[in-house]
Amino acid sequence: MLKNKDVNMLSGPLFKNIVLFTVPIIITNFLQLVFNTADLIIVGRFCGSVSVAAVGATSSLTHLMINLFIGLSVGAGISAAQAIGARDEDQVKRIVHTAVPVAVISGIIITVVGVLGAEYLLELMETPKEVFSLSVLYLRIYFAGITATMVYNFSAAILRAAGDTRSPLTFLLLSGVFNVILNVVFVTVFDMTVDGVALATVISQILSATLTVRALMKRTDACKLILKEIHIYKEPLIKFIKIGIPAGIQNCTFSISNVIIQSSVNSFGQAAIAGNSAGVNIAGYINAVMIAFQQTTVNFVGQNEGNNNYKRIKKIYAMCLALVFVIEALMGALAFIYRKPLLSLFITDSSEAIAIGTLRIGIVCTTQFLLGLMEVTTGTIRGMGVSLAPMASSMIGVCGFRILWIFTIFRIPDYHSVTSIFVSYPISWFLTFLIELIIFTVIIKYKQEKYKQIKEQVLLDKL
Repeated sequence: MLKNKDVNMLSGPLFKNIVLFTVPIIITNFLQLVFNTADLIIVGRFCGSVSVAAVGATSSLTHLMINLFIGLSVGAGISAAQAIGARDEDQVKRIVHTAVPVAVISGIIITVVGVLGAEYLLELMETPKEVFSLSVLYLRIYFAGITATMVYNFSAAILRAAGDTRSPLTFLLLSGVFNVILNVVFVTVFDMTVDGVALATVISQILSATLTVRALMKRTDACKLILKEIHIYKEPLIKFIKIGIPAGIQNCTFSISNVIIQSSVNSFGQAAIAGNSAGVNIAGYINAVMIAFQQTTVNFVGQNEGNNNYKRIKKIYAMCLALVFVIEALMGALAFIYRKPLLSLFITDSSEAIAIGTLRIGIVCTTQFLLGLMEVTTGTIRGMGVSLAPMASSMIGVCGFRILWIFTIFRIPDYHSVTSIFVSYPISWFLTFLIELIIFTVIIKYKQEKYKQIKEQVLLDKL
């Protein structure tokens, strides 16, 4: 039974329900970016571009460390959506009560690896000496509190699978405002730098994790969390792993290629790092739309997969493709038009860094709609319970291509530039989208034929 704030994914007007589901996720993602941007603006204004570079130099590494386990939360969300679509309440309960302990264990593993390996990992990325110590400090504090991040992601995935995207939005708004307040206090009152930003992030994530768990505990349907019933059930765990590990590896392929690209950017010095970091943050707002539509397709397709409604799945995919293309193309154009005032929010003391940021926006942001098409296709395939195929396509089209580019084209003296690095992004997105479009076509056809055969067999058995 749907709660008032839950969106019906199985029936009703598709466009309206997609919009109702997606808009809160977009706002949630925007708010997350606003709060992250506030972190960098506060650090940049009060501590200078060295501190901005120190935080920026860690972004690819933090994503690489957590993406594998974030994949498990994707597996939990898809498993819940499919069980809800199939109206299997017992399975939904087992999934919910397995997700929380898996989140805690994931967080502990990341903390141990991240805190102990911070220096070694930053050395591998060729982080410049002038920002190295600050980057190590930021990473260690950030990873020390990563368990809260994992709990939030797993809990929010369950809420979204049930059709509730408003609660995660509300919780993020509260924790984000708290984060900004703590940033100002730690940096301006206690004279902290990146350590203050990291500590504020950890504390705010603890708040958001607490609120999402509380929301699950207050539900009245099969998604209700009862703390004393928390248990790792074998069947849901296997499904988390089956769907989530390939999804996590797929996310890691992005992070691995980004770590390699970040290392290449690092070789051009502090200004390149700061400019690239500012450009990444601006591009993040376009990514927020892509992430929202990917989560929409995962959940809508997941529920309809559980209900064997493949005709509706095709409509969901086509509608989300069209929406993400239009919105991201428009946002990319706006980012290019207003590139100078946007970059000046982050960088105030380096014209060279602003030039690098301008270059990234011109090449990457204006073509980011290709990433949107790719990720909506990925979300659709995952929602149908297939995770190995999009993982393989990303490993070839994104990670494989970019690594090949860096070690071949980028090594040619005439192409050894930041421009060459940025050009690799849109090419890899387009190639991967084409591969995944073919995969989707094959899978949907196979599933339709299989379901048709099952229905025919059921009718024969009744005769």
